Amino acid sequence: MYQVKRVSRSEFVPIRHLQYHVRLWGEPAPGKTALVLLHGWMDVAASYQFVVDALRHDHYVIAPDWRGYGQSAGGGADNFWFPDYLADLDFLLDHYAPGAQVNLVGHSMGGNVAMLYGGVRPERIRRLVNLEGFGLPATTPDEAPRRYAKWLDELKQLHRGEMDLKAYDSAAGVARRLMKTNPRLGADKANWLAQHWAQENAQGQWRILGDPAHKVSNAQLYRVDEVLAIYRRISMPVLTVEASDSSLDAWWQGKFTLAEYHQRLQAVPQVEVAKIDNAGHMLHHDQPELLAALIERFLD
Repeated sequence: MYQVKRVSRSEFVPIRHLQYHVRLWGEPAPGKTALVLLHGWMDVAASYQFVVDALRHDHYVIAPDWRGYGQSAGGGADNFWFPDYLADLDFLLDHYAPGAQVNLVGHSMGGNVAMLYGGVRPERIRRLVNLEGFGLPATTPDEAPRRYAKWLDELKQLHRGEMDLKAYDSAAGVARRLMKTNPRLGADKANWLAQHWAQENAQGQWRILGDPAHKVSNAQLYRVDEVLAIYRRISMPVLTVEASDSSLDAWWQGKFTLAEYHQRLQAVPQVEVAKIDNAGHMLHHDQPELLAALIERFLD
């Protein structure tokens, strides 16, 4: 089992009528800028433990479980809307850093939230780090009818129980799943993550701490022109970090490429691109020491 170096503590905060679970490392202090870490889709805040352990300096770290993930309530929703993540983050920063800037780091979905929030509330962010938060393929208006139909169909599938997440007989089974998904993940880290990524129920089964409603497609199209308009308002320095083994081609089968993502980044006024070798999409698991060094160098 992985041996934690910096122990976190948990708090539950009322955010927009939901009980939000927030994981904290370190303590706030005068002159110390809070470091806010946003996890990705079907992940949890504890996923950042390896990076936090690798940080050289004493940071005050704030990492929420997004609504419907980890120990945060989902509110009974049968689908989740992307703007809610921005609103949740805004309320969260009002709670933990009222009137102060923060350093913001987001991975994957969390990176997309961070980039949009950086353009919507640029005054709240000192520096922004985007870890493989590429965004989505461009869409055209003619796709809207099919997208709405898909959304309606998936809602019915969800209510019929057809989108439920797989249960596992043990935490070890969850760990094996994590290692199968990410072959670079060692057994020590996988066994530790399994205890936070899933939870044992009354029947002795281990279930992933992610609401299956997150699997329902977004009813609205991804509008690149709107995204670029937001990117242009990002006034703080941005570091975007990519893994050497890009998953974009596998995900989108040519519908969205790394070159297209780099083209979009040209709308960001101050951006630096870095790459981490021998890493896949879960680069905070694969190379936490290299990532921590990159983040601290950029923040300094």
